[in-house]
Amino acid sequence: MPEALWISFAFGLGLLARAAGLPALVGYLAGGFVLSGLAAGYGFDIGHTAVLSHIAHLGVLLLLFTVGLKLKLTSLLRPEVIGGSLLHFAITGLVLAPPLHLLMNLDWTSAVMLAIALSFSSTVLAAKVLESKRELRAFHGRVTIGILVMQDLIALGVMSLAGGHTPSEWALVVFGLPLLRPVLFRLLDASGHDELLVLLGLLLALVLGGFGFESVGLSSELGALVFGAMLADHPRAQELAKSLWSVKEVFLVGFFLQIGIGGLPDAQALWFALAASVLLAFKGLLFFALLVGFRLRARSSFLSALALTNYSEFGLIVASVALPDWLVPLAITVALSFVLSAPANRLSHSLYERFGQRLDRFESRHRHPDEQPLSLGRTAVLIMGMGRTGTAAYDWLSEHEPDLMGLDSDPAKAAAHQRQGRNVVFADAEDVSFWHGLHMPHLQSVILAMPDIEGKVIAAQALRALGFRGYIVAHTMFADEATRIREAGANDAYLTMNETGVALASHVMERQTAD
Repeated sequence: MPEALWISFAFGLGLLARAAGLPALVGYLAGGFVLSGLAAGYGFDIGHTAVLSHIAHLGVLLLLFTVGLKLKLTSLLRPEVIGGSLLHFAITGLVLAPPLHLLMNLDWTSAVMLAIALSFSSTVLAAKVLESKRELRAFHGRVTIGILVMQDLIALGVMSLAGGHTPSEWALVVFGLPLLRPVLFRLLDASGHDELLVLLGLLLALVLGGFGFESVGLSSELGALVFGAMLADHPRAQELAKSLWSVKEVFLVGFFLQIGIGGLPDAQALWFALAASVLLAFKGLLFFALLVGFRLRARSSFLSALALTNYSEFGLIVASVALPDWLVPLAITVALSFVLSAPANRLSHSLYERFGQRLDRFESRHRHPDEQPLSLGRTAVLIMGMGRTGTAAYDWLSEHEPDLMGLDSDPAKAAAHQRQGRNVVFADAEDVSFWHGLHMPHLQSVILAMPDIEGKVIAAQALRALGFRGYIVAHTMFADEATRIREAGANDAYLTMNETGVALASHVMERQTAD
């Protein structure tokens, strides 16, 4: 039963990796290499790797779908995203192609394709690392994901040119997908909170996004990402992402296993992988230089560059189309880059604290608009999260408290509140750089009205870490979440439905008293 081997080696080596202070995915990669060695040396039956590859592909689609659920499409249309990705792609190709042609006796076409394969960074690894640190919505997380999406689009174009394939005429239907958003929103509202919600996520990610895009000659990965992004503005988008979490994580184990199982390398492949690993330093430094050039702070540039300092599974897909003889060396290169990148990203904040002073001198004097320090001025009461609850709290308090401010992580929503006369600005509580630049000299009370529990926990912890001693209050749906929020530093965390019942009862009493 090969599935028993896959699960046993993945769990055992994943547990050892975690015990050693490394991400579990390093153990999964090691498990794949061990299984490959056992099959080659001792004739172990490790099963049909096509099945494992299919499971891995499903995991990638689910991961990209959940990334899309947290992705604002406006974050792609930014100079640092478009310029950073295109410049990195062009510079990498120009720098690497000549040495590959001269030193490895490759023809120019193969040298250019190999340089292109090495220019991409791993969407799966970067998204998983950022998600595990809850930094997907942080500024550097949005920049990283934006660059990765641009790279994926470039890779799709390269594969189409190399393979001679073009999308069918039905691919034009994709431009009409935004018209489906109201239908998708209603489906999400009607799916409840149990297994139907999970099935809806699988339907959108795997069937409509994955199979649907493949059917018209487009990438299934792009389809999953697009369908997730179409639901990103729905209030229950994060609930949908959480419902898919365990399914996605189990399938992604297959992705890391199958990279290792791909085959044992020969000496030439190992030397190539080691040389390419040395080039990771060039890759990371180039990303850092480009992002600093686009006026990002050194800290954001460093964190984004580190998340992008690896090689991509898309490089393997490009190789399968254009460079089949290089598939095994590239697989070892990608796996080795994962082994190096995953632990480094886990220590990213510690690394910046150690080298930050040396890196800060490369910052531009003119800050990026999204990284300007925020001062609350004379604000006495701050409301974080301007959805229905936050807006209701703001409108009631505005009659009693003149020094009032609201924050929201959606720029469009913040702008809409401003047009309606409310003092609301854009800021994301899950973005650590926001807390580093926050000044709150007169703040007395904070209402945490964000939709997700993690944002409330992070905000409460950050406020207390900054020395805030005022009153912090939040609402939530579940008692265990209320306990987490209080443990993070909030004075009170009320259950939403309980407070709704109290409010309704108070209206009844007011009516009876009036009568």
